[in-house]
Amino acid sequence: MTIFQRGMTRRQFAAGLASLTTAVATTARSEAALPEIDTHAHVFHRDLKLAPGRRYAPDYDAPLSLYLEQLDRNGMTNGVLVQPSFLGTDNSYLVDCLKQTAGRLRGIAVVDLSIAAAELRALDRAGVAGIRLNLVGQPLPDLAANEWKALLAQVKAMGWQVEIQRNASDLAVLAPQLLDLGVTVVLDHYALPDPKLGVADPGFQAVLKLGATRNVWVKISAPYRNGAAGESFAQQAYPLLRSAYGLDRLLWGSDWPHTQFEATQTYAKNRQFLDTLIVDARERAQVLASPRPLFRF
Repeated sequence: MTIFQRGMTRRQFAAGLASLTTAVATTARSEAALPEIDTHAHVFHRDLKLAPGRRYAPDYDAPLSLYLEQLDRNGMTNGVLVQPSFLGTDNSYLVDCLKQTAGRLRGIAVVDLSIAAAELRALDRAGVAGIRLNLVGQPLPDLAANEWKALLAQVKAMGWQVEIQRNASDLAVLAPQLLDLGVTVVLDHYALPDPKLGVADPGFQAVLKLGATRNVWVKISAPYRNGAAGESFAQQAYPLLRSAYGLDRLLWGSDWPHTQFEATQTYAKNRQFLDTLIVDARERAQVLASPRPLFRF
């Protein structure tokens, strides 16, 4: 862009220069004001009551204070706390953490099918923005059952999301069912295709087609949960997801404290991998800011 044109007076040139300077400053302020949001983390401590039938339980504490340190140290403005599966449907610690942070954090809860509407509204007031279905190792739910329809109707009415952790081949079946019920869908960890197949997994290819609905989001989080070659898979998957979903439907998450992968993962390592995955700074900023409307920041 040039502001000098032949025949301009000195006053016109000065006015054009001032206008350009203002525009540049406004753009810089706008970019600087974009939030950087971590959409997937867990907090807990060992004294909390654990859910029966859990697949795993940590032998360490991951308290709110330590998570907030990770956000601050890595320049993140906001975070989302996801109820750990080993705590079941007791969201009390999650809610307590949300209330302590004055709107900096949002939550994703795990709830009973029979939860009362008043309890859902209380979670909503506390900053919860959706429910999680961690279906790894679990039987697939019958979403056509009346109790599921009733719960999901309330989720839809509150403008919440349904976040699912499951392998891609099953997500390709479950996500359309949820969409038919009118709810917003979020898929965890690159949609978890078969690690042996990676982006060639037919389930992952089906998940890519869901981008056209504009009511599905995918978390580009925890590549290590996609097998030993997880980072390589992520490098292949990202451009495909970007093309299918657009930057505004991709969400970054740290997956802190990286349960069952604590020995090899850190918050900083995962945040730095994002810089490798999305080299363009403006594109990366868009992805980090994209959760703002979905989580109502």
